[in-house]
Amino acid sequence: QVELVESGGGLVQAGGSLRLACGYSGNIFSIDGVESPVVMGWYRQAPGRQRDMVAVISSGGSTNYADSVKGRFTVSRDATWTTVYLQMDSLKPEDTAVYYCYALRLASNREYWGQGTQVTVAS
Repeated sequence: QVELVESGGGLVQAGGSLRLACGYSGNIFSIDGVESPVVMGWYRQAPGRQRDMVAVISSGGSTNYADSVKGRFTVSRDATWTTVYLQMDSLKPEDTAVYYCYALRLASNREYWGQGTQVTVAS
């Protein structure tokens, strides 16, 4: 059983920074003896809007960002792939949303989601 847990949300003034972290339990890279590459990262959902991709990183190290956060946010992971981070700089009020950690096992197309953490940027 794989579970994702986010931390690091909160309230910040516009122009400030926050870092989100996502840890997981279980072995997402090997389930029932089946190895799989993985994509992990972050989505966000503002009130009344759909959930959108913010930034993801693959087990090969490639990254992808939403246009709205390019140059301001950085997705990374630790050396052992036990934690994925989202460094958010130059935050804007429109970044206010619930941020969800996300993981995808490519071998099965199985998705995993965290419970979400609130990020609020005050103007």
